[in-house]
Parts: sequence; C-alpha cells; structure tokens
Amino acid sequence: MGKITVSTLDKMKAAGEKFVCITAYDATFARLVSEAGAETILVGDSLGNVVQGHGSTIPVRMEDMVYHTACVCRANTDAMVIADLPFMTYSSAEDALSNSAMLMQAGAQMVKMEGGVWLSDTISMLVERGIPVCAHLGLTPQSVNVFGGYRVQGRTPKSAKSILADAVEIQDAGASLLVLECVPAHLATDISEKLDIPVIGIGAGAGTDAQVLVLHDLLGLSGHSPKFVQNFMAGKNSVQDALGAFVQAVKAGEYPREEHTYS
Repeated sequence: MGKITVSTLDKMKAAGEKFVCITAYDATFARLVSEAGAETILVGDSLGNVVQGHGSTIPVRMEDMVYHTACVCRANTDAMVIADLPFMTYSSAEDALSNSAMLMQAGAQMVKMEGGVWLSDTISMLVERGIPVCAHLGLTPQSVNVFGGYRVQGRTPKSAKSILADAVEIQDAGASLLVLECVPAHLATDISEKLDIPVIGIGAGAGTDAQVLVLHDLLGLSGHSPKFVQNFMAGKNSVQDALGAFVQAVKAGEYPREEHTYS
C-alpha cells in the first residue's frame, strides 16, 4: 500500500475512505498488523493492561513506551506508527518535548496524548518543532480515577458541547489526528464531520473516519471485553485471518455495528 503518512490519511478522509488502526507492542505483531493492511499502528499505553498485567494504564513508564515503540518500528513495513505518551509525561510543555523526542527517535512518526483544551499550547509547540500529534478525547484512560471508572463520556448536552469545543481547539492548535473513545455515536459523527483532520473512533460508532481496537481485544484474548469489541478471531484459522477480517470489516463499513455503539 506504500508508506502511510499524515497526507495519506488526510486524502482518505477527503475521499470518504475508512482507514484502520490496530495496537501492537512487539515486532511479530507489528509485522502481522502491517501486512494485514492497517494504515496505522498504535503503540498504546494499553500495554500496561494487556502486556504488563496492570489494572490501568497509569503505571506505564516512559522507558516502557520507548522500548515497545522501538520493537514495533523494527518490524513495521508500511503503516504509520503512533506512540502514546504515558501518564504524567506531558504535564508541562518541556516534559512533553523531551519525552516526545524519545518516542520519535525510537521510530514513531507521531505521538498521542490525552486531554482537552489545556493541551493546545503544548500541541502547538510540538508541531512547530516537527513532532506530529494525535489527540485523545472522550474516555481518556489515564483519567480513570477522575471519571470514577471507565464510563461513556459526552452523554449530556453540556459534556458533548465541551468535547466538541476541545476537538476544534485541538485541531486549531495543530493536531493531525484525533481519537474519540467511548462517546455517543451521534456526537462522534458530528465531530468527524466538523473537523478537517481525521478522527479515529473506539466505541464511538461508525461515523468516524477510522476505527482502532486493542490487538488482544479483537483477537478475543482479553477475557471480559467492552461493548464495542468484536472478537474477529472467532471462526478464523489464524491470527492473520482475524486481522485481515477486522481491516476489511472497517473498510466495508461492517464494523462497528449498532450493538457496538453507545447512545
């Protein structure tokens, strides 16, 4: 498919073509995800849950993210690699810059951070220095203790308005992508239509420009899974078949279905 860049994703959004994001944390799965045709790989701090066995992403350290990003980038072929900045590694612009530099030097093409309008100045500073940014709104797992658990966000008119305002502000600050997690489908569709940058959904309905799932979730390895997860390994003979099925389902508009969405 050729090396994927931000420009590739912008063109896909403009053409109404869905693209795919899958998490990976090591070389083997990075190669399989790339070969399956996913345009983007997220080295997520979800590794805290599915690799390290923690109950949340909060214990993940910067050195963990650098290590796993480097592993993924050694085996990736064509996908664009996005790496998470873990908890409290971007609380100041200076921290964000130094920690983002480490992820980029490990091979990432973009960094991802959770939070709203308070990140605008940091995003602008990173972009000015050559570091593309993917923002993350809605259910932001690093704020799980503030939310009181993993809860759907944006269900009230006030909170929906706030998420939309944050999304516009983040785009204007220079973010290249936005992840929306666990928000009502109508809100995610509205935001996707209003923004010029591509929007990646997870538990956000079918109206976003792309879909992302955690690798272990889509392979049915995580035990209890959220409502928005489909086990693509069911009925398949190989991991490769399952990854391919997810890619094709997203591109064909067959995932997510109504039962995977929140209202």
